[in-house]
Order: sequence, then structure tokens, then C-alpha cells
Amino acid sequence: MHPFDIKQALLAKHAQHVVLIHFPIALFLVGTAFDWVGHFRESSPLRSAAYYNFVVAALSAPLAVITGILAWQLQLDGQRLQGMILLHLILGTASAVLILIVWWTHFRTRGRSAPKLQFVLEAAGVVVIALTGHLGGFLSGVNT
Repeated sequence: MHPFDIKQALLAKHAQHVVLIHFPIALFLVGTAFDWVGHFRESSPLRSAAYYNFVVAALSAPLAVITGILAWQLQLDGQRLQGMILLHLILGTASAVLILIVWWTHFRTRGRSAPKLQFVLEAAGVVVIALTGHLGGFLSGVNT
């Protein structure tokens, strides 16, 4: 495979998931950092930046899950998942759900003080995303 062959890169059986997954991860983690710092410094611009990070993370998270399911179907021919890859699918879906819930709570409380539940959900999201990414690294061969 030539490194600059766009056709091969876009049509690889799993390439889209490997590329797209980084967007919701980075956006959620940066959004969480902005939200926490913005809350403790009482900075409205940082809280706004956090909100928009959560918006784009919520838009891109379902794409990451869909491409992961497609990679499973194309790479493994839809065979029954077990072990680490099944756990990765479960945690990945939980990550996407947490990202959407965090965005929704921010959408509902926009401009008002944040309930403590938001910070708990954000912390849970960071932990679940980290575990999901760690397993994904093993599955892709990066962490072996």
C-alpha cells in the first residue's frame, strides 16, 4: 500500500474507524478540561468553548460507533464477538452514550450554573473513554 494512495486509504476495511475515533475522544477530553477550568475560574468563555466541544463530540461519536460496527462486519465477517473486542464494543457504545448525555445536560443548563451531576458524568466519560481507547490500542496492535 502506498502511503499517499487516497483510494486505498478510504476503502480499507477498518481505516475509517481508526481515523474517526480520535475526534470525539479529543473533543470530549478538551471539553471536559475547559468546563472544569471554566467552572473553577468562573470563566464564561471557557464554559462556552466546552459546550461547543461537547456539541461536535456528540455529533462525531455516533459516526465512530457506526464505523466500528462496520469494521467488525467487514474485518471479521460479522462473526460473534468475544473477549477483548466485545468489551471494546461495549465500552465504546457506553462512551458514545456518555458523550451524548453530557452534551444534553449542557444543552439543558446552558447559561445557568452547572449541576454537580455534569462533573460526575464528565469524569465517568473520561474514565470510560480511556479504557475504551486502551483496549482499542491493543486490538489495533499499537499497545502490543
